[in-house]
Amino acid sequence: TWGIFFEQMEKSKKRQDAAGSSKEAKKSKPKQKPKPEEEVVQESEQMQELSEEEKQEIKEAFDLFDTDKTGSIDYHELKIALKALGFEVKKPEVMKLMNEYDKDKKGNIDFADFLEICTVKMNQRNPLDEILKAFKIFDEEGKGKIGLKDLKRIARGLGENMTDKELQKMIEGFDQDQDGMINEEEFISIMKVGNSQSTFFL
Repeated sequence: TWGIFFEQMEKSKKRQDAAGSSKEAKKSKPKQKPKPEEEVVQESEQMQELSEEEKQEIKEAFDLFDTDKTGSIDYHELKIALKALGFEVKKPEVMKLMNEYDKDKKGNIDFADFLEICTVKMNQRNPLDEILKAFKIFDEEGKGKIGLKDLKRIARGLGENMTDKELQKMIEGFDQDQDGMINEEEFISIMKVGNSQSTFFL
């Protein structure tokens, strides 16, 4: 499906970003005691507006860059953890976040802080911008349209064993102008249908 294709591509990109960034995070930082279990439970309650998948992604990113397992991450680790989750943040913004959330000025923030930061950022995402980014990933050559060749490349890269007939069916289902390809407007319709129905065209 279109939606599954995009979701798997996003996961793959995040894994690659995280793998590359984790090498930069292996440095020392002030030790802090892990939080009691009841505090972790309170933190999880703050994630109710996020999906289970989003919660898991945030937790995995935090754990990956909490290299000494103290329950906290520093400035550098915050920057690359956010990048691994798909947020491009510049140094001034990261410094502002650290100043805002590092109340005791120890140079670290805990998971509850990281969760809140990510929750805000996820809610600030523009759905249309995300859809257009996805379109560009499919339309690698910048043709302005997605064809069978593009879907075959994506399917192959994701390890999906789909026939040309199955891939062509994905195009035909939303090819409103009947040109054998999916343009930007048609792609937006695909993703909006997926979001509204919680399922994607098969």
